[in-house]
Amino acid sequence: MRLLTFVRGSDPMQRVGVLRDRDSVVDLWEYARQASRTLPFDPSDMVSLIAAGAAALEQVAAIARTDAPVWPVSAVRILAPIPRPPKGVLCVGWNYLEHFAEADGIHQRGRDLPAHPTFFSKLPTAVVGPYDQIPAHAAVSKQLDWEAELAVVIGTGGRGIPETEARRHVFGYTAANDVTARDLQRAYGGQWLVGKGLDGSCPMGPWIVTADEVDPDDLRVVTRVNGTVKQDSSTRHFYFKIPHLLAELSRGITLEPGDILSTGTPQGIGFSRVPPEFLKPGDLLETEIVGIGALRNRIG
Repeated sequence: MRLLTFVRGSDPMQRVGVLRDRDSVVDLWEYARQASRTLPFDPSDMVSLIAAGAAALEQVAAIARTDAPVWPVSAVRILAPIPRPPKGVLCVGWNYLEHFAEADGIHQRGRDLPAHPTFFSKLPTAVVGPYDQIPAHAAVSKQLDWEAELAVVIGTGGRGIPETEARRHVFGYTAANDVTARDLQRAYGGQWLVGKGLDGSCPMGPWIVTADEVDPDDLRVVTRVNGTVKQDSSTRHFYFKIPHLLAELSRGITLEPGDILSTGTPQGIGFSRVPPEFLKPGDLLETEIVGIGALRNRIG
């Protein structure tokens, strides 16, 4: 299933929906209202659905097969699947061999590859929808860069998750872009909070594809800027696989339903190009995880 969060017209009520045939959205909130039914989750809150577990997901699948209220995709505004993640977005710093080389020169300097992933986080206010404008932040940065990434959505929470059981804790997958202000990254001594945490710097969506429909080990990851391909790789080139990432991250940190882990970006980022390239106001940034969905965000 493809699960999304959306609003209709001027109504600010967020609703959880199921994408049907890519052209229409089953409205779970409207279904509950019209049927006067109490669902085992809040149909305005994706995290509530995720936390309700497998039985609730089966009920959603059954509702989607009925004559539940449906809206054309063109009649709704699709938000990020989890518009304000409670923990923000947990991220992996480097996770493709080619990106290690372009970003840090590991191969050229003869350095060893890392034994552990590098983790950081983006703030909840960084998250925007799949078609929303990304602020240019021209007053604070002149070097806004792109990083297309596969994002993992946690279903069953836990701490100390064994690598062999990690996939059971995954609810689904979505697309994200870890938009980064490179000049701020350098200005603050290489720490990443400010450079990667700017408001609106994490477009995400358009929906969550449930784990049963995805092979996360072989997904094409593409970035286009104004129609020109800048990144084109596959998750099969991950250095740290998803089970290993979840096991490492959860060693002393409790992962909870609805937590999001963005898994790192492949080669092709802007600042490593010769000459470097950065996003400008008016540019169209497209982020696609083939088989999941595409983001289209204008820089403004």
